[in-house]
Amino acid sequence: VGMGTPGIAAGARETVKAILEYIEEARLTGIVVRQTGNVGLDSWEPIVQVQVGEAAPVSYGKVSAAVAREIMRRHVQGGQVAAEYVIPK
Repeated sequence: VGMGTPGIAAGARETVKAILEYIEEARLTGIVVRQTGNVGLDSWEPIVQVQVGEAAPVSYGKVSAAVAREIMRRHVQGGQVAAEYVIPK
């Protein structure tokens, strides 16, 4: 989760809180949540990158708390990328 100044200003604290709460509520294990600084895509903040196993990482942009929960449900638990939130390459 991008926690640089732009990310925090865009709501990254609420995003990471939602992710941690989801993990706890769903009793998920084996998940590592890391905070990073600014990733250089300020207009996409808050940014969350998800990597499941050896799959390529997926970067999601404009991740509100509600979107974070959806990404956790669909991508982390369900294995399906939430394409509508992916930052285009």
